[in-house]
Amino acid sequence: MCGFVGGMLERAVDDARLDASLEAIHHRGPDSRGKWVAPDGRWFLGHTRLSIIGLDNGAQPMSNASGDVQMVVNGEFYGYRGIREELKSQGYVFQTDSDSEIALHLYHRDGMHLGKHLRGEFAAVIADRKNRLMFAIRDRFGIKPLFYTVHEGGIYFASEIKSLLALGVPARWNYEAVQQEAYMFRPQSRSLFDGIYTVPPGHYAVAHRGEVSTYPYWDQEFPTAEELARDDRTDEEVVDGFREALGDAVRERLVADVEVASYLSGGIDSCSVLGLAQQMMDRPIRAYTLCFDDDLFDESQLAREQAEFCGSTFHPVPVTSRDLADAYSDAVWHSETPFINGHGVAKYLLSREVRDSGIKVVFTGEGADEMLGGYPPFRRDVLLYNSEGQDPEIVAKLLGEMQESNKAVPGFVPDEQESLPILDPVKRLLGFVPSWMHVFSLMGHETTAIFRKEFAEQVAGINPILSTLGRLPIRERLEGRDPLNQSLYTWSRIHLPNFILTFLSDRMEMAHSIEGRVPFLDTVVAEFCAGTPIRMKINGMREKHVLREAAKDVIIDPVYNREKHPFSTPPAKEGENDALDELYMDVVQSKLLDEQLIFDPAMVRGMLDSFTGDTPIDSNMRDTFLNRIVSFTLMHERFGISG
Repeated sequence: MCGFVGGMLERAVDDARLDASLEAIHHRGPDSRGKWVAPDGRWFLGHTRLSIIGLDNGAQPMSNASGDVQMVVNGEFYGYRGIREELKSQGYVFQTDSDSEIALHLYHRDGMHLGKHLRGEFAAVIADRKNRLMFAIRDRFGIKPLFYTVHEGGIYFASEIKSLLALGVPARWNYEAVQQEAYMFRPQSRSLFDGIYTVPPGHYAVAHRGEVSTYPYWDQEFPTAEELARDDRTDEEVVDGFREALGDAVRERLVADVEVASYLSGGIDSCSVLGLAQQMMDRPIRAYTLCFDDDLFDESQLAREQAEFCGSTFHPVPVTSRDLADAYSDAVWHSETPFINGHGVAKYLLSREVRDSGIKVVFTGEGADEMLGGYPPFRRDVLLYNSEGQDPEIVAKLLGEMQESNKAVPGFVPDEQESLPILDPVKRLLGFVPSWMHVFSLMGHETTAIFRKEFAEQVAGINPILSTLGRLPIRERLEGRDPLNQSLYTWSRIHLPNFILTFLSDRMEMAHSIEGRVPFLDTVVAEFCAGTPIRMKINGMREKHVLREAAKDVIIDPVYNREKHPFSTPPAKEGENDALDELYMDVVQSKLLDEQLIFDPAMVRGMLDSFTGDTPIDSNMRDTFLNRIVSFTLMHERFGISG
């Protein structure tokens, strides 16, 4: 994994600013740094490298033989060896051993349609001076970040926003995006910074004559309910097919010129990946697990048993409230996204420990819940909308059991479907309101209620959910699909790239130069999951049923039988000399809160007094509220954001 910047400007690039922009993302690639600047100084690419494949000769930017095409890449291309041999047979000459070089030759052969050949986690920018354009492309799920902006007539691309700011792009809030963020319903194309956008997942961008246009090259396609009903595969055939797809994804992600380790929790996702990977290795894989001093959130014992079962070595990483408090501000800076929980900070600390152990590459389990309906709201949707003919009394009983079983994150399963006007367009579009949207709309309703008056006026009357859904091909992708698959599609296109793959994945890993590899978001795995029958995703109340059956031989029984528990850190403990709570109170009572532009300080402090902390739900609500306020405030401070 790496970091990059690039641009097509009206004037020569300031070399000092280019160096500063690369320094801002040094953490993404500490092994080497490279630059290419056109003779007139108006085109440039910069790259910071984390060496994984082709350690000695994979420096970037890379150039074609004539020098009129230059390229920078962040990420990994899986199956690159086969593509490399095919290109060689067609006369292409390779100068490096790096997997990245295939993209340079594919661009020459296939032009902007090269994306269909690329499998992996990646973002890339190609400067094509002959055709007077820059071409940028991002992986199918947005695992790797890719931002762009048009500033003073110039076009800039970068792996992180802080790199654009170092090039002179101003840091200003995008008011509408902040409102959408409050609802955790921000479009995949929009950042929180005014004028700075993301190339959406599964898209490529073309920069030409001062403008940037984006085009889709892939989207997740679910069969219609009728097509699924005609699926005559047996359960065993579905399980075998899934095992083959996931096993191949894991095998491809073991390809590296450095050691590959694994993150490990007590959940089935990371346990399955570790179990499958260990079967393919002749040495123990190092497995790293976060440990908390609260039994409700600590999964270290299960992780230890899993590591011992499959022959891996177990490496616990204890994290205390003091650790979270000390790292909080830096984690926010790296994330460029506000938090709702301390889990992003915990991942930041986990990655730091892994780096200090000499590791560069880890397996991670993100994506399984998105592909197979792992989160509690998805099970709720099956009960309410995907269970024709089911006894209402049984449905009510199971819904109650779901609420009771999610003690760590009780608010993630709403007690009842409150009618919020902001959700009316969703019901009109889909015919129902996915439970995850209901949960986040309640959060957004409470968060926007404490906006400053002048901030609220800027977004008055805008429905953030409608404006976000309007950017997705809802009719084309969701009409006639099962409700569960509609929920999975919207979650994967909205919540996954801007949130989970940001503060729980790439940013917290790359903050410490760690490359995370995500087998569940492999192209082949994702397409197989899209066509998997509903009963094999959620079977009764058992989520990710096909994964449980496919990985049964490589995981321990307690993991096989365990219900999904969303990853979370213990909430800050009010009034107990808790370091995290002290951090929150320091920020809320400080001048920083008065200076930030989003929230009304008096309303924030008044609302804080309304939380009693008497119940787990109240404690979690208080923690979520404080995380939102504190992380937004620290973003304002760290990035010097103006209105």
